[in-house]
Amino acid sequence: MSMISGCCVSAHDTASTWLMSRLTHSSFLISLISTVASLPFFLFTLPAGALADMTDRRKILWVMNVWLGCVAAGLALMAALNLLHPYLILLSVFLIGIGFSFYAPAWSAIVPEVVSKEQLASAITLGGLQLNISGIIGPAIGGLVLARFGAHYVFAANAICFFLLLLSLAGWGRVYATPKMPLENFFDSLASAVRYIRYAPGIQAVLVRDVIFSVFIAVIPALLPVVGLKQLGLDSSKLGLLFTSMGVGSVIGAVVVIPQARAKFSANTLTILANLLLAFVFLLMAFVRDKNLFMGVAALAGLGWTLTASELWVAGQRAMPSWARGRMNATHMMVSQGGLALGGLTWGALAAGVNVEFALIAAALFLIFSLSLAFPLSIDFTKRLNLDPAPLTTQYHRFLHVPDPSDGPVVVVMVFEVEQENRRRFLDLMREMRLIYLRNGAFSWRLDEDLEKPNRFRMEMMVSSWSEHLEQHKRMTRNELAVWRRTWSLHTSNSDGPVVKHYLSVHRELMTRRSNSMASETPEDEESLPGSQMQMQL
Repeated sequence: MSMISGCCVSAHDTASTWLMSRLTHSSFLISLISTVASLPFFLFTLPAGALADMTDRRKILWVMNVWLGCVAAGLALMAALNLLHPYLILLSVFLIGIGFSFYAPAWSAIVPEVVSKEQLASAITLGGLQLNISGIIGPAIGGLVLARFGAHYVFAANAICFFLLLLSLAGWGRVYATPKMPLENFFDSLASAVRYIRYAPGIQAVLVRDVIFSVFIAVIPALLPVVGLKQLGLDSSKLGLLFTSMGVGSVIGAVVVIPQARAKFSANTLTILANLLLAFVFLLMAFVRDKNLFMGVAALAGLGWTLTASELWVAGQRAMPSWARGRMNATHMMVSQGGLALGGLTWGALAAGVNVEFALIAAALFLIFSLSLAFPLSIDFTKRLNLDPAPLTTQYHRFLHVPDPSDGPVVVVMVFEVEQENRRRFLDLMREMRLIYLRNGAFSWRLDEDLEKPNRFRMEMMVSSWSEHLEQHKRMTRNELAVWRRTWSLHTSNSDGPVVKHYLSVHRELMTRRSNSMASETPEDEESLPGSQMQMQL
């Protein structure tokens, strides 16, 4: 069913682009479709990812299918009544983008839950293959329906497919497990995503590569239709075949090229080669004006796009812990779509201001120059990561009074004693421990050395609440647990491990008592104070 829906979505996109070319002669407005489609992902995907980690993902998918179906149905009605305008088409593209921006994080977070880590890359490739097959069939069918019946039939078919998807979601057997601990509120969830990115150098490298790639790949959705419609004069059926050719290239990349390329090249090398191919494609788009040859150029564009996008997406999945996967997927999509929106606006404006050929040549040259960043920002490290959950189990939480989940802030103190020869190694490990604790929930961390006894260190971190501290233990991954154990092993005292103390802030209680004490003062007491009458008069 999702394959059929994907075909309808691709046909819908083709119809929107064709209608825009009929309603306006502006190359900029045609190229703006890709920017408007990407903008909702930049604006709403991060909140959507937070929701995907906080609520039942099936409900999100259900609501978004209703939203998408209603937007497509409304567009079909306006097209049938001849009420469409270029800006109404852009508005509909934006509204559909909102639906997919909430849909995508919930859907993508499901995939790693149903496949093993070894099968993840193949599962992602197969998911992309399904989209690419839809990208082959959908535009071809859409172009034929456009030529024979009209755009409103394409939009109506897409609306029906969205509503039919509700039936498959209703039969989905996954049961939503209510968390034992209280859920983060919405804003805390957003803050945790920002915090994780800030203190996770690996995911930062992947996201920077995403942005760079997206800015340049935006050339294809922004300028490929412009060249086809304005430079080559394609009709509706040939426009559908142009997008179909790009889908064919993507399928060839996913089925034939990627498995063989992954066996021969590292992920980083593969992305560099794919980007060189894309630079060549941009140059071909600037100079090839034969309609049949241009179909081959579109196929090469789909091939290069799939090769790079799949490797970056797999690298991103490997760099994400399961507890934040919805938020991290949303962030990945947000920066990618933000890059697409920025790139589409840039290349479209350059094509309208100068000409299409100049924009394409400039994009090719800048893309080649940008590849120098692929070496310091290599994504090969992600294959060595092991972010499978490894909850930290300790016996230190034995208190006379167990705090309530909302109590806080909580301060955790650990005292380490290390040998002089292990000092440098200990400090190096503590740099990693700092990042681990901060990205997993702490908002403050520090390390001090005892002035009375060298090589005795006091580590202190502060967490917003007791439940957040317990969540820190649950969020630990295998890589992080290995660092934790190596750090623990450097403690040289005769005890089982470093001294660990937990402190609960009573600052709020003190301030509350002070306020109550001030409020309990009687008017008579106030009047007896010198100057009190003057204060009341003032």
